[in-house]
Amino acid sequence: QVQLVEFGGGLVQPGGSLRLSCAASERAFNTYAVGWFRQAPGKEREFVAAISWTGGTTHYVDTVKGRFTISRDNANATVYLQMNSLKPEDTAVYYCAADSATGRILRGSGAYWGQGTQVTVSS
Repeated sequence: QVQLVEFGGGLVQPGGSLRLSCAASERAFNTYAVGWFRQAPGKEREFVAAISWTGGTTHYVDTVKGRFTISRDNANATVYLQMNSLKPEDTAVYYCAADSATGRILRGSGAYWGQGTQVTVSS
């Protein structure tokens, strides 16, 4: 059982930056694909970004390409989401998910999920 904890959320002004972290309780995490998802009030959860277990392959939703970067540090069982040029529409609860299959992550059906961290972009 892999436990995931997200942190790094907060309040930031439009155009600002935040870095989210997803830390895992088990070393097995290092062989899992990991994704970031977000859910805004009144909206469905949406895929944001994903990274393969090696870190060699990444995927992004079109709305964050060029602004967000997903990366991982397997030595510390942590995946990051660097968010730059933040917009009010990026406001949401951000979740990380992990699974042995990248396909399940991309479909939003990963086996393990964190509790989420709030990101609010507002002036």
